[in-house]
Amino acid sequence: MTHEKLIAIVLAGGKSSRMGEDKALLPIRGVPLLQQICKIAESCADAVYVVTPWQERYQDLLPHTCKFIREVYFPEEIDQTQTTLTHGPLIGFAQALTYLQTQNQAEWILLLACDLPNLQVEILQAWREQLVNVRKDAIALLAHHQKGWEPLCGFYRQSCLPGLNEFIYQGGRSFQQWLNQNTVEVLAAPNRDIFYNCNTPEDLLFD
Repeated sequence: MTHEKLIAIVLAGGKSSRMGEDKALLPIRGVPLLQQICKIAESCADAVYVVTPWQERYQDLLPHTCKFIREVYFPEEIDQTQTTLTHGPLIGFAQALTYLQTQNQAEWILLLACDLPNLQVEILQAWREQLVNVRKDAIALLAHHQKGWEPLCGFYRQSCLPGLNEFIYQGGRSFQQWLNQNTVEVLAAPNRDIFYNCNTPEDLLFD
């Protein structure tokens, strides 16, 4: 089957405060988690970009085929009492889309968090097959459950950027709120284990 060009974005800009150490560097089955996620992404997409403020921390870990987009934090986003970075994944995603708009012409973006230890190539490739049937007015193809959308493991149309920027300009920071304001097609996801993410040391006992 012929595919439209697909670009993968891996978000690696979180503080990992509950974990107590950088989640992207956690060894899962002997492989740093970010390295594992990027390898899987490369098997499913035509190009892979890692979005992070800390390119120097990861650049020796990843193959040269993975490119970096430097996530930028503005002064008003820094918690002055803790000197920690406070903006969430929605901003990192928007910054990545803005950069890609000048670099690549791809209808679809595969967005992945860097803390998905159960991610599987075969599942992502099967999901990619569904993109050709997504309705034209849908901005994304995502799994959904009773608590809401799974925004950090799914597909977005690159054309969603203007609406996303407007949402952010108006003060929006929640993926769920933004997605609920738009048309999103539901992805069939029979195996929910793929969305399992690591936030605390206890979460590492998954296997």
